Parts: sequence; structure tokens; C-alpha cells
Amino acid sequence: MRRNRAENDASHNKLTRRAALLGGAQLLFMGGLAARMRYLQVDQADQFRLLAEENRINIRLIPPARGEIFDRNGVRLAQNVPSYRIVIVREDAGDVEAVLDRLAQIITLDPEVRERVLAEVKRSAPFLPVTIIDDVSWEDVSKVSVNAPALPGVTPEVGLTRVYPRGSHFAHVVGRVGRVSQADLDALEDPDQLLRIPRFQIGKINVEARQEALLRGSAGTKQVEVNATGRVMRELARREGQSGADLQLTVDANLQGYVQARLGEESAAVVIIDCETGDLVANASAPSYDPNLFIGGISSADYNPLLQSLYRPLVNKTVQGSYPPGSTFKMIVAMAALEEGLAGPDDTAYCPGFVEVADRKFHCWKRAGHGWVDLGNSLKQSCDVYYYDLALKVGIEKISAMANRFGLGIRHDLPLSSVSSGLTPTKDWKKTVRGADWVIGDTVNASIGQGFMLASPLQLAVMTARIATGREITPRLIKSVDGVEQPQGVGAPLGLNENNLRQMRRGMYDVVNNRRGTAYKSRIIADGMRMAGKTGTSQVRNITAAERARGVTRNRDLPWERRDHALFVSFAPYDKPRYAVSVLVEHGGGGSTAAAPIARDVMLQALAGGEPPLEAYPTGDRDRIREQQRKLRDIQPMAKIDGKDQA
Repeated sequence: MRRNRAENDASHNKLTRRAALLGGAQLLFMGGLAARMRYLQVDQADQFRLLAEENRINIRLIPPARGEIFDRNGVRLAQNVPSYRIVIVREDAGDVEAVLDRLAQIITLDPEVRERVLAEVKRSAPFLPVTIIDDVSWEDVSKVSVNAPALPGVTPEVGLTRVYPRGSHFAHVVGRVGRVSQADLDALEDPDQLLRIPRFQIGKINVEARQEALLRGSAGTKQVEVNATGRVMRELARREGQSGADLQLTVDANLQGYVQARLGEESAAVVIIDCETGDLVANASAPSYDPNLFIGGISSADYNPLLQSLYRPLVNKTVQGSYPPGSTFKMIVAMAALEEGLAGPDDTAYCPGFVEVADRKFHCWKRAGHGWVDLGNSLKQSCDVYYYDLALKVGIEKISAMANRFGLGIRHDLPLSSVSSGLTPTKDWKKTVRGADWVIGDTVNASIGQGFMLASPLQLAVMTARIATGREITPRLIKSVDGVEQPQGVGAPLGLNENNLRQMRRGMYDVVNNRRGTAYKSRIIADGMRMAGKTGTSQVRNITAAERARGVTRNRDLPWERRDHALFVSFAPYDKPRYAVSVLVEHGGGGSTAAAPIARDVMLQALAGGEPPLEAYPTGDRDRIREQQRKLRDIQPMAKIDGKDQA
């Protein structure tokens, strides 16, 4: 059927409108496409050029601030301070040698440093900063900043570094940090990636090392965009890390400072333990060293004298040193005999100056002997023969078992490096370790803390605290972590006969306060402060029969390293023990002359909470003590809490 003209016109108009709409849509699409292409190719050209150079997103670690360490009163022992360094970037510097020459005219730049920088610049990427000088002063930073236009590529940077404001006084407690070495990484099965950050510091010894996981904190991260050559183009995102935990130790900075000053140039150790809590309020080893010297790497000129000294300043004698405890061990032998019912406080033994055992003479320290002595007098006058006789009755197994109950032969769990377990020998030990049978002479030697018997000053302080309290005192060094109090060291009762313990305490009281006591000259006369103690002298050489026949050579006539060690243990106040003290003076001679005076002074300092009154000393000692206090006051630094001096 043929359509008329009107119908054809209507159909044509409809097609024309559709074509127009389709053409308009096509035009709009092409216009949008062109605009998008212009945006991508012109407006975003730089962005896509970076992508074309294989840019990628890297996640980089942000080192956390290390936790700080405080004493029991809030005095900072280890803190973080800003550390400035000067760096250079080769691509910004251009002529590196010329820039270094100009820098040398502004700040001190050793020729060795200049050569090192040039070598590092050559082997580093041109955009990476190379450290010129570490730990520069603010004055040098200012000089570099002011002269920046003349020093292209040279910029100062700031970071955090460890500082020990109390210096040598806490080297053997807090320890030190140092830069991560390859040996540190090799020692770890799965090292934290933080340890691979250049110049990152970790704990090397003592609390800094043993509490590394707490002190280090956790890393933050930042997302950065880098190009194919590794150059950072921009930072995209950042997540801050978590700072390390702050630790509060049990030690008292002022008391520790006094003890270190009192030890002076001696090769010695002092441990003071709180009998109520087990807290170590002082733990001093002398001589010491400045841990700040190790932070950036110690020089040979500073390190060699420390390494070669006969006095071993790098060794923490309080826990690492194991020494024959000498006569300070006699309370253990006596307790073993009393607990076994093999001796009573009124039983006596005759001391002619020696005893013969297995065709060998074992001598008393007093050549003429002590005559008839009971338990109290044997402690007061430190008669050796009395304890030879007791040990033969008790036997080494029970003696060693009793020593363990008092904390000897036990490795105490403290965050310090190389804590010694000492040695309380048994027959099996000698068979296994020495490949020989135990002989009766070994028991005799052990009875006076000689032979194979070994103990650290820490263990002797624990032993004394347990005698004083009858409780299983355990030493504590960490008081709190981020303000959270840690468990104290007051344990359960030892389960020993209290009357027997009372005999030990009374005998130790007489050692110091009876005129015939071996430490009478070091007594405290102030009521409420009176001290009980025990002297000890341990031989480090054999005395031959020929020497005994002509007279034993006096310690002062021997070379230093062949002299006897001097020891003293004590607790006070006698009626209500607050502190227990052990003192060791290496090659100091007699315990009564070298160790006991130190113990009295540090005990009084602890009890008084500062400089004690002169009235606590016997009248004849006061002039000397007054002068001693004046000298120690001059060399002893004052603790600071939040920037304020504390007496």
C-alpha cells in the first residue's frame, strides 16, 4: 500500500531527529574523550611520567623513642637527648670536595673525616645523605645553617641519642647502648627490622640489654613514593610507632653515688639490699667507667686502659665476680650443724691453732689458737678450728644444701649481664667436673669458705638478708614498668628453727659490738642503728709449711694481686633489720681492716637516708669521719629530679 506525501514527510522528520540525537551523543562522547585525553596527557603528564619510570610505594620504618630509666625516686639514669649531625647529598652539592673545603673553614673537620666522607659519597647513591659528623654542638649547627647558601647539599639533621647523666655510677647497673653490629644481628634468629636502620642503637649490657624488648618500643611506618632509582618523591601516609616502656629501678641514685665515691680507687664491690622488700638499693662495682664513651663508638685511647687495667673496671664484680666467701660462710656451717642437731650453742671445741686431718695440718688464722670456744665465741673471734670440727660432723652435702637455702650457689634472676651462680660443691660435682673423688680435706677447706666454695657479693648480701629475717628474700632490681609496680622479693619463711637463727644474729652482733669481736672498731654506737656483721678473709695463694715456719708474709709486703680478699657482711638495725650489706675488697687484706669500715659507712648512709650524724660513730673516729665526709661531699654529684637538685 502506497503511503501519501504527508506520511513520508512525518517519517523523514522522525529519522532526522534520531540522526540528530545520535550525532549529538557521538559529538558529546568524542568531546568528553578529548577532554579526558587532554587531562591525562597534559594536566597529569608529570604524574604519569613518574608512573612510566616505574614508581612504586615503599613502606619505611620510623624508629621509636627508647624508654627512659629512672631510680627509685624518679632521678633519670638513662635518657634521650637531641643529637645533631651534619650530612651531605652529592647530587645537591655538585663539587663535593669544594663544599667540604668550605665547610672546614666554618667548623672543625679532621682530614680523616674528610677522606671517609669522600669514600662514602662515591659508593652511595647520589641522592642519599652521607653523614659528615655525628654529635655536633648546637653552635656548629647554627654556623652551618647561617652559611647554607655557600654549602649546597649540606644540611644539619636532628635525632635522639642515649645519654647517661650519672656517668660511671650506674655503668654496672643500667649498662649502655651502642650501634647495631653484624654480631648482634647474627645472634638473633629473626631480628627486628628496626635493627637494620642505620645508626640504630640497642642495649649492649645489663638493664639496657636484658630489658631491650621493653625499652625499644615498636616502630612506626610511613608510606613513601619512590622512583625507579629509589629517590623519595613524596610521603603518602604516616603511622607513628609506640615509644619504649619507662623503667624505674630499685636503686637510690644518691646512695649509689655515695657508695661509688666511698669505694674510690679500690677494686671492690658493695651490695645493699632492703630486707623488707628485697630491693637492691645500691649495687656498686669499682672502679667503673663512663658508658657515654661507648655510645658513638669508643676510641682505642679510651678503651685500651679499661681493658688492660688489673682492677678490671669493665667487670661488674657484684654479680659477675665469684670469690671464696671466707669466714662469712661460717654461719652456714653453724646453721647446718644446729639444724641437724649435731651441735648446740653451748657445745665447745678446743682450738690449739690447728687441727690435723688425714696427716695434714689445717691452721687457724690465730697461730696461738683460741683455746676453748663455743658457738658465740667462734663467730665473735672467727675461730677456724671450731668450724673444721663442725664440718667434719655435718658433711659437705648438708653444708651445701644449707648454703642453697640461704641463696648461695643459686643464680638470682636479675636483668644484669653474666650473673654468676657461684659454687656450693658436692661429692657428685667434684666427680663430674674434676674427675676426682671428694676427700675429707675438701670438707675442711669448705668449712671456712675456701677450697671450691665460691660466692658473689650479691649472693652474700642475699644470705645476710635471709639470716636477718628468716625469710626467702629474693633480690629485685626493676621496681616498676611504665608505672606498674613489679612483684617484691619478700618470700616465704625459710622453715628453719628461729632459735638457731637467733644464735647466728647474736653471734654476728658480738662480732661488731663486743670488744673482742673482729669488727669492733667498725661498730655503730647510735641507738636504733646498731649493726651485726661478720668479717671474712679469703686466701688467693697457698701458704707453704716453710713460710709458716718462718712467719706468714704480711699482706702489705706482697704484690697486690697476691694479697687476700677482704669481705664483710652485715645487717642493721639489729633489733629490726632494714638493710643487709656485703662488701668485697679485692686483695684488700683483712676483712676487719679493709671491708668492715666501708660497710659501716654505707650502712649508716642508707639508714640515715643521707649523710649520717657524727654521733653515730665512736668518739675517736669522728674527726676522721668528718674530714672523709667533706671530701666525699665534694666529689659526689647531687641527684636531680625534673631538673631540681635533690639533697
